Amino acid sequence: MLRTDTKPDNFTYACVTRACYEKFDLDWMKIVHTKVIVSGLGLDSICGCALVTGYSKLCLVNEASIIFSGMPEKDLVLRNSMILGYGNCGLWNKGLHLFNLMRRIGQQPDEYTFVGLISGLVDSSLLSLGQGIHGLCLKSCFDCTVHVGSSLVSMYSRFKCMDLANIVFNSLLQPDLVAWSSLITGYSQCGDYDQALLYFWRLNMETGKKADSILISSVLEAVAQSANARFGSEIHGYVVRHGFKTNVMVSSALVDMYSKCGYVSLGIRVFEYMPERSTITYNSLILGLGLNGMAYQAFKMFDEMLAVGLNPDDSTFSALLSACCHGGLYYDGWEIFRKMKYEFSIQPRTEHYVHMVKLLGMAGQLEEAYDFILCLPKPVDSGIWGALLSCCNVHGNSYLAEVVYQQLLENEPKKGAYRVMLSNTYAVDERWDDVQRLRDGIAQNGVRKVPGLSWIGSRSTKSIK
Repeated sequence: MLRTDTKPDNFTYACVTRACYEKFDLDWMKIVHTKVIVSGLGLDSICGCALVTGYSKLCLVNEASIIFSGMPEKDLVLRNSMILGYGNCGLWNKGLHLFNLMRRIGQQPDEYTFVGLISGLVDSSLLSLGQGIHGLCLKSCFDCTVHVGSSLVSMYSRFKCMDLANIVFNSLLQPDLVAWSSLITGYSQCGDYDQALLYFWRLNMETGKKADSILISSVLEAVAQSANARFGSEIHGYVVRHGFKTNVMVSSALVDMYSKCGYVSLGIRVFEYMPERSTITYNSLILGLGLNGMAYQAFKMFDEMLAVGLNPDDSTFSALLSACCHGGLYYDGWEIFRKMKYEFSIQPRTEHYVHMVKLLGMAGQLEEAYDFILCLPKPVDSGIWGALLSCCNVHGNSYLAEVVYQQLLENEPKKGAYRVMLSNTYAVDERWDDVQRLRDGIAQNGVRKVPGLSWIGSRSTKSIK
């Protein structure tokens, strides 16, 4: 088009800008931006909205803000683009400031304004603010619109307030796929896997809507956690029928699901038939092999992963260390930990330290595990100390358990599970007076440990039959 006499207009540049940010191509975005300025359309509202949205999508919110500030006339569409840009980058406070400015000058918000505000609320500490915005949506009669309703369902699901998410969801006349996905994913992340699966079947049976790869992966994760292989096989059939079997994300989730349900051979079969494999796919299989006691097969998959040119990430090494823990492979674990740090320059995270403490502790090297924790960056996560306490329980080392318990008490003074673990360690060491003293203290403080529930013999096992 540029080689002809036909000159692009503002709509042309807006379309090309969208192509740039949807492909995450910053270089072309800058070229298009330059051509917009050269063509004299730098102050055009349509081009301005497109550029603000584009730079925001590329996480360059400062550049978007500069363009916004330079526009002589800021209509509602432009302000909405900027508020949404702030929201996408987590700058909810700046979006709220712009929203308040709009109201002061008498510019009425629309549903897209509220969507932009809600999208920036990702921290659960902002629940009261989110409820306040929800109240404004109610007053403005925007709460039942599809876009705002879906955003509110997503917000409450992110905050793990599933009762509120459910209320908003049920108020929508025709919830879209975003609302369904948000609710299902929210239940899955909260551990309510039965509800996640129930809404997935409702989505398919009642609406006829086709789930996307992200939603299917989320549902498969719920199946994996509930260990319900029958549901998993039914979703596998759904995947095949609707053409998702070549999707890397879905296939990786299938491998993970079958492995965690104890059917690692089916996970391997899915892996073998995949036309394309990624680091995530290999991670799923390595973790599954390790969980099922096949540590050396997991190491073999790691070697194959490197041979095909894929780079391992922190999740890869977490899966390998988990395999070492399940197999009691002390020396292999240390070698993997060393490779992660020094050969692949991956900084350990909490989960890696937990695996190393378990590896040392279960091998009976409790003092070494304690010294290992003392050398870690401060503050040390409670999960790491908890791993050592569980090892003390296994080996009946009540004296070291007391030291570890004091550390946990400083971090989480009201958590009853650690007191129960210490009490059990006293029992192994036959320190019955200390057992009674600790349990009396638990009763007096009103701290209770939720009883464990086994899924053996429950619906999930019956379903497999």
